[in-house]
Amino acid sequence: MKKISILFIIAIFAFGILVGCQSSASQSADGNSEATKNTAEESTAENKTDIEKTITVTDARGEVEIPANPKKIVDLSGNSDILSVLGYSVVGTANSDAYDYTKFPSYLEKTLKGAKILGYSMQDTMDIEGILELEPDLIIISSVQEKMYDQLKEVAPTVMVELAQINWKDDINAFAKIMDKEEKASKWLKEYETKAQEKGKEIKEKYGENTTYLAMLASGGQLYVFDSAGIGSILYEDMGLKKPENMPEQENISLPVITYEGLAEIDADYMVIVGTDEDMSSLKKNSIYKNMRAVKDENVIELPSSPYFNMGYSCIGRNLFLDEFFSLMEK
Repeated sequence: MKKISILFIIAIFAFGILVGCQSSASQSADGNSEATKNTAEESTAENKTDIEKTITVTDARGEVEIPANPKKIVDLSGNSDILSVLGYSVVGTANSDAYDYTKFPSYLEKTLKGAKILGYSMQDTMDIEGILELEPDLIIISSVQEKMYDQLKEVAPTVMVELAQINWKDDINAFAKIMDKEEKASKWLKEYETKAQEKGKEIKEKYGENTTYLAMLASGGQLYVFDSAGIGSILYEDMGLKKPENMPEQENISLPVITYEGLAEIDADYMVIVGTDEDMSSLKKNSIYKNMRAVKDENVIELPSSPYFNMGYSCIGRNLFLDEFFSLMEK
């Protein structure tokens, strides 16, 4: 009888421990579940706050409130390459090829992969329906698209950037200031400048310190000189290569136009000519051109309009041109 009583007490005691363990485990599980739930809610709240956070910036029209961390940018200004350098990607762009608005310039295909082409940056109107479909949280335009401003700001916060007439570095710095990425822009520009000087030194060592280069565009029967813009500024300003005498200076965004008689007065050692097949064919038939010293010496580098016309106006394009110019000289 005593043994039975002891066994009964032990059984009761064991049952109590079991119930206690189960209760503790249940409370622990409930506690963990509650903690996990709270953590998830806090994380969601933080992400939501991060997305909704805004900053006030100053653009060409004044102050505008924009997302602090935009995720879906539509850029109509033609500077999606600059945004890429600053660490952003775009969902919509106007950085299309100057000779075919339906495609990207070859040097930007990788950078802009997946983005929707909405037009060309020199157009004053764009595909508004295409913009709406992208549901952007930030839209960037230049003064070229100013007449769309009121319409676009109803879609998403819209920033208008006043682009520099000639100096492409000013445009990078303008974007960097608006997006608060000045340190990143400064680093990229410094690396570019160092690279350009090194590439220029390589060319000078191979082809001579005083060798001169004329950069031209042949288009629609007209001759244009790249001086302070496009590939001309890469050669002269960035790489430090020498200009020929009697070359017209560029005063604004428009490329200087020269006649064939004016071309005859520019005696360059090398000529770098951008043009379509049709433009190049027409140029080669001209007697003045055929008698140029660089032509007779076979020191002419012919480059197709697409992509080389746009290339010198893009920070990414300029960087790639530095990489390939030496090989172009070797052809």
